[in-house]
Amino acid sequence: MNSKIIVDSCVDFNSEAFGNEEEYMERVPFKILIDDEEIIDRNLDINSLLQKMKSSKNKIGTACPSPNDFLEALKKCKNNFIVTISSKLSGSYNSALLAKEMLKEELPDSFVHVFDTQSAVSGPDLVVLKIKQLIEEKASNEEIVEKVTKYIDEMRTLFVLERLDNLAKNGRISNAKALMGTLLQVIPIMSDNGSGEIILREQVRGKKKAFNRLVEMIGEETNDFKNKVIGIGHVNAREKAERFKEEISNRYNFKDIIIFESGGLSTVYADDGGIVICF
Repeated sequence: MNSKIIVDSCVDFNSEAFGNEEEYMERVPFKILIDDEEIIDRNLDINSLLQKMKSSKNKIGTACPSPNDFLEALKKCKNNFIVTISSKLSGSYNSALLAKEMLKEELPDSFVHVFDTQSAVSGPDLVVLKIKQLIEEKASNEEIVEKVTKYIDEMRTLFVLERLDNLAKNGRISNAKALMGTLLQVIPIMSDNGSGEIILREQVRGKKKAFNRLVEMIGEETNDFKNKVIGIGHVNAREKAERFKEEISNRYNFKDIIIFESGGLSTVYADDGGIVICF
């Protein structure tokens, strides 16, 4: 390919869907901060990461790539598209914008566009696949920017969390609410708010009810199934993701259903057993 897709750690893994990543995609990793350890989010052992998260009583932090990190990746190709996690969740988007300006000073005839996916986990995965498809169809840079921006604007994100520990550690909910949620088996169903922020949509008691409600909510969000691909991102929950895929397939006629394995950043956001769906 004559174009490169630069991604931060928001993009997860599916070798069948992405193919040979090295030909067209480069990952610029976040850093995950647990206690006194700084972990580079590159080819992590997710089970080991989950254990460290569970063992820590402190906030689990992340540090986004610097502008220089993005710049080094951009220098390898004159035509680049950057895909970042929602700008409302991280400074990665702003770092990428600064890198774009820095590259323009060095290589004025280069092309860079930065996409704020306004999502996390499987949302950015689908955005990368959309860009890849358009590049392969030989769409112009302007067409790619227009179509992918529209794709992002229309995309919806829903997710269900089995564990509330990390939300409490990061101040998203109180420790008391996390404890009560665990004791009462209250499962939060979250979503994007249309501009990249995470909001609580519903609270459901019991994992089975949460599973069923999440599947129902897909039909409430869209009826244009045959033209859409749905992505299912999971954290250490392959069997549950497969059950979601089967149930979604039985109920809706999506163009395709793709399961993605979480990387480190998705694991920090969705925690053990988390499921995120985007379409």
